[in-house]
Amino acid sequence: MSFVSLSSLAQQQPLRMLLVNAGEADSITWAGLVQPLRLAAAQLGRDVLQLETMTPAQVVLAQPGWHLALLVADEQQAPLPPEQARAVIERCRSAQYWGGVGAGVLWLASAGLMAGVRIALPWALYADTEDITERAILTPHLFELDGRHLSCCGGAASIDFALTLIEMLFGATVQASVKETLCIERVRGPEERQRVALQARFGALQPRLSEAVTLMETNIEEPLSTDDIANLVGLSRRQLERLFKQYLGSLPSRYYLELRLQRARQLLLDTNHSIVQVGLMCGFSSGSHFSTAFGALFGNTPREERQRKLIG
Repeated sequence: MSFVSLSSLAQQQPLRMLLVNAGEADSITWAGLVQPLRLAAAQLGRDVLQLETMTPAQVVLAQPGWHLALLVADEQQAPLPPEQARAVIERCRSAQYWGGVGAGVLWLASAGLMAGVRIALPWALYADTEDITERAILTPHLFELDGRHLSCCGGAASIDFALTLIEMLFGATVQASVKETLCIERVRGPEERQRVALQARFGALQPRLSEAVTLMETNIEEPLSTDDIANLVGLSRRQLERLFKQYLGSLPSRYYLELRLQRARQLLLDTNHSIVQVGLMCGFSSGSHFSTAFGALFGNTPREERQRKLIG
């Protein structure tokens, strides 16, 4: 995920951000995204952030030149008419960074524009992904930032997504001010998962994959080996690895490690357990191994993560 490169947009003064509302104005997907960004824009002023919100009809007639553009629609929204959809998408793609939120993610992927890109799609739309799974890489995460491409599953996750963008682009102080106004204590990160996403996508199609992930989720403190998991779900190790690679883009061991580290991060932020205790609770008998693995995934140490909680 290109956090560093996206952060470079903050050097653009003013930064032009486009949000295209292709759904209902009162949906949580739209409100959750636009309200934090409006608060940030009011605080920063137009010399720093120019936030432009438009309908599909308006954006087709607008002057391009945006640094970041997002196509937003609630998961229940019907697709735009084909000709209008093409025009809107082309406008969004003219930005340096672009993507979708909610159903907008599916529309972009269905247009063939997310080939090889990790995307966060609302779990309720997984049934509509048969024609895009060969091109896009679906993840069960709340949102993804992959190169120039941004995606968010929408719903309440839109708030976390917007606050993450604010921190990356304008710093922790601005984000803290917006959080305080909205009475939000914690911002969920992109690595956190939609809780029902895997079951919704694979429960019937790949029950053994779903069962393997459930085993991992319920055996965090004392991790199972890949061979153990394969035996428990009735597969060979190679069959299990092939399933994980095909559907989750990862080996079982890597997916399991990231699952444990995500749980550790949550515990560091949400509890007062010591760092050593958190490591043990997530299956790390060695403090150095825990710290190294945590740093490799998140870019900071467990101690620095705990410090974020204390500062926030």
